[in-house]
Amino acid sequence: MTTLAKWSVDDYHLMIESGVLNNRSVELLEGEIIEISPEGPLHRFTNDAVAEYLRELLRGRAKVFEAHPITLTNSPHSSRQGGIIRASEPEPDIAVVRLPNSNYLTHHPYPEDIYWLIEISNTTLEEDLGRKKKIYANASIDEYWVINLKTTEIIIFREPSGNDYKTKFTLDRGTITPITFPELQIEVARILGQV
Repeated sequence: MTTLAKWSVDDYHLMIESGVLNNRSVELLEGEIIEISPEGPLHRFTNDAVAEYLRELLRGRAKVFEAHPITLTNSPHSSRQGGIIRASEPEPDIAVVRLPNSNYLTHHPYPEDIYWLIEISNTTLEEDLGRKKKIYANASIDEYWVINLKTTEIIIFREPSGNDYKTKFTLDRGTITPITFPELQIEVARILGQV
């Protein structure tokens, strides 16, 4: 029987600070250090366009991070209910988080700081709809979008419950209203790079 050593977020941070992970593109998922897939041109273009569009819409209301770590453990400041979250520090393609940005001088955003997360999938769809969805649901991330570049659609997950989401729907046109910003109408065509 093989037993894998599971790393804590603190262990992971020590490795980063010591330089052990220099020049490695990795993230911590459920205690395992995982290589991040390299981006292709379409992924990069979509990521840039979506982040720019969301920054326009959310200026003064939220911070939009691109491929920056978020810490999904039980934080010392958490007011959320639920069990123990397995140590994960993923780097989602886009994270929409609470202001002010100065909140993140000493730590990455915790689950209670996150409005919603977006992963852009070209070659990572199975991971984004599997393991990452489970991790985000378990951390009680209220809203999670997967932009499927192959089918040109957005898969939206809401209402986290255990390791999954109760609500799932797919859009390829129209608008999306994020749970945390009900006054906002986000154009699907802009998210999918069709405008």
